[in-house]
Amino acid sequence: MRRFIKITSILVGLVLLAAVTFGAGLVVGGTNLWQPCIVRTADQPAQFSLFWQAWNIVQQNFVDRQALDPVQLTYGAIRGMVDALGDTGHSAFLTPEQRKEQQSDLSGTFTGIGAQMGVKDGLPIIVAPLDGSPAEKAGLKAGDIIMKVDGEDVSALSLSEIVTKVRGPNNTQVTLTILRPKDEKSLDITITRGEITSPTATWSMIPDSKVALIRLSQFGENATDQMVQALNAAKAAGATSLIVDVRSNPGGLLQQAIRVTSQFLPDGNVMMEEDAEGNRTPFPVELGGVATDLPLVVLINAGSASSSEIFAGAIQDHQRGQLVGETTFGTGTVLQPFNLNDGSEIMLGTKQWLTSNGRLIRKQGIQPDVEVKLPLGTDLITPATAKTMTLEEIKSSEDTQMIKALELLKVLPETGN
Repeated sequence: MRRFIKITSILVGLVLLAAVTFGAGLVVGGTNLWQPCIVRTADQPAQFSLFWQAWNIVQQNFVDRQALDPVQLTYGAIRGMVDALGDTGHSAFLTPEQRKEQQSDLSGTFTGIGAQMGVKDGLPIIVAPLDGSPAEKAGLKAGDIIMKVDGEDVSALSLSEIVTKVRGPNNTQVTLTILRPKDEKSLDITITRGEITSPTATWSMIPDSKVALIRLSQFGENATDQMVQALNAAKAAGATSLIVDVRSNPGGLLQQAIRVTSQFLPDGNVMMEEDAEGNRTPFPVELGGVATDLPLVVLINAGSASSSEIFAGAIQDHQRGQLVGETTFGTGTVLQPFNLNDGSEIMLGTKQWLTSNGRLIRKQGIQPDVEVKLPLGTDLITPATAKTMTLEEIKSSEDTQMIKALELLKVLPETGN
């Protein structure tokens, strides 16, 4: 789930500018013309000189000279600036490698361990291992806190840097040292990386019922096509009501959010977009949805972000179904990519999303109609696991959010929880 400026060329030219006489358009700090100086153009804020001052101090005094990689220092400066905007989980700086990884993620095919990663309370965590992935097979669980990667402490690294370390070539191994809060112990888990083909939408019938469970893992390039296929297959199998699970769905493409949501709404707007001047642009439902009248419950949690929140907010605003679970992440900016000269890019939130009724998503999230909290690490029922269970086993499971959804759809009797 970012894009912004041009700083590299200024840094490359810094030493060349040190001994040059400047015209009226520049302000020069420092007194020794034979040392790198602090340079800013007259239209830049005075605080910009602090960056050059810090750059020069680091270049002249840091003890580990091999660490003075101008590319990495520049990337770090850009990343810090974007992070300081406070658009957590959305606006971000991507290196050329990270940009390629993001593109492969959205296509649904990549090499790695097959786990969604995120940040909670400042700590890198496993949001969810993908169904059938190397991560799931190795025993990684949602809520696991990542402490080390191949023995290296990653607590001070950004999430994107950790993701880069976890990923690697096919059939190679990576060892994660994780802390499992539920068990209050740390574990070393070795995982063999593989080619991950992540289906965006999976589904199965809940046993002994006419309820179809559809799991939407992200809003990637094929989200709408796979959702339509799942819905049509479910109806053909006799489904008369639906549970759509977007728990720990990090979002994805805006257009896919519009098209997926449109499968459940007959008319109206899916959402609105607001620019910095307060101008609002509605995004109408695309007519012809294939599941506009089936009773519906949507499962959400704190890992549901971005496009997932657009979907959940629209369902709630239109009173199309009930939301069960926990308040969503609260990421609601429109990301515009700004490509930088070396192939890196800034994903920058240039507008923000509102629900169709005008509710702000950013930093607010979408609150459930029925709140059901689950501890991190709880084993969630997925379409894959539902196929192997009886209704009684589901009723006795830890996934109380799923149980509540089945109660609301009259499959299970109300317990009052």
